[in-house]
Amino acid sequence: MAAAIQTRNITRKFGQFTAVRNASIRVEEGTVHAIVGENGAGKSTLTNIISGMLRPTSGELILRGEPAQFISPREASQKGIGMVHQHFMLVGELSVSENLMLGYEECGLFTPLNKKAINSRIRKCAQEYSLALNPETKVSSLSVGEAQRVEIMKLLLRNASIMILDEPTAVLTPQESVSLFTTLRTLAKNGHTIIFISHKLDEVLSFADTVSVMRKGEIVCTIPTAGATKKQLAGLMVEGRVLIRVENPPQTPGKELLQVEQLSLSDQRGAQKLRDLSFSIKAGEIYGIAGVEGNGQSELLQALAGMFQGQKGLSGSITLEGRSLLELSPREIIDSGVGTVPENRHTEAVITSFSVTENLIFGRHREKTLHKSAGFSTDALLQLTGKLIPDYDIRCENPAKQTLSSLSGGNQQKVVVAREMTRPALKLLILAQPTRGVDIGAIETIHRKIIDARRHGVAILLLSAELEEVITLSTRIGCMYNGAISHEFNEEECSLKRLDGVAFQKEIGLHIT
Repeated sequence: MAAAIQTRNITRKFGQFTAVRNASIRVEEGTVHAIVGENGAGKSTLTNIISGMLRPTSGELILRGEPAQFISPREASQKGIGMVHQHFMLVGELSVSENLMLGYEECGLFTPLNKKAINSRIRKCAQEYSLALNPETKVSSLSVGEAQRVEIMKLLLRNASIMILDEPTAVLTPQESVSLFTTLRTLAKNGHTIIFISHKLDEVLSFADTVSVMRKGEIVCTIPTAGATKKQLAGLMVEGRVLIRVENPPQTPGKELLQVEQLSLSDQRGAQKLRDLSFSIKAGEIYGIAGVEGNGQSELLQALAGMFQGQKGLSGSITLEGRSLLELSPREIIDSGVGTVPENRHTEAVITSFSVTENLIFGRHREKTLHKSAGFSTDALLQLTGKLIPDYDIRCENPAKQTLSSLSGGNQQKVVVAREMTRPALKLLILAQPTRGVDIGAIETIHRKIIDARRHGVAILLLSAELEEVITLSTRIGCMYNGAISHEFNEEECSLKRLDGVAFQKEIGLHIT
């Protein structure tokens, strides 16, 4: 079979740091090829070189047997290479069709944009590849899965025969992920070549034909997925053994800390987002919420964070140790002993242009131990970062000077998790998608930290689209559907059903769809 794309001894340096070293891969025409590796292993850098976002320091790129050099993504696009980045490149205030044509308007001074013809092309393409999209819909109103379809449609309309996707399912529900890969397999059958980066080894083994493993900037090996195992890939990624599932022994919970009772919420249009939602969490207990995203999880998180203080359409109660959180400001809630890892770190938890150290103390900057006279204590900040960075395996060289944007997405997530899970006097820990975009080794680290927090008596609310994560960690599980808990599995049920995770996932699925 002919190679669609090859890299030969590609190296990319950023100053003294080598992100990719002598990387050589061969991707066959019409196949689905996965690239896996730890956060910071060089996966995104390598694919950014293939797509024209970056130029290699040395090495050679071969496109269908011919040497190729790209000075821009547009030039790579003209050669049939397109990339869907982990964070979508879409303009929310524009329509689907406007986003699809942006930069490729196909019009001139005396030839105006033919919107009718464009919309017709979009509908035809959507029907051919089962990408249900309305070209006139504003992008800001789309779900994450629909926005993903727009990005793929963009590549199809620009005749991309080689399609690169960076963490394509990081923010998708399990159902959306299956739908996406069904589309990608159809594209491969029609001659497209698919390259995708993923931390989810199950989907790699299920949907890819071959997989390349990267470690510390190098390609360790490329193997067929047929016959490969999850444990094998994990071991290659981290250069040794890794536990796929951490030990989670039972523990006797303490007193009840958080109570949510008959919480209901209607938005400004009158649409009901939460419906008599009720659950409680005890000290030393992990309450997992399973559900397809968009069933009220975001609204629950906002209510717990104090974002609906005094808002009309809100009823019911949320109390922490008997104190109403609905009457407190976000700052007062934090000061009450609540730590939160939000759904979207970029909009709710970090400022990427600030240093790693600054991001590690956001929301904690009022802690007296971090201050000296009128400013921060340099020694205290060094002590804090000196502990958190190795404890949470945050890969950075100079936290005081290095901006968060220079870290991989997984390492950015570890910064947020480290900051929130080590707050002093922590009583309640709210974790929304805590391991999203994080590699398998870091997932194990974070899961251990979550279990440690539970052992120390912290009440933990876990919201995750990964059912395996919910099942592995949770003491009890509430199934969330249409703004309410449709079913709850108690501690005994969770302990017994955890032994057969696949069967348990199917049973949970009946209550969340």
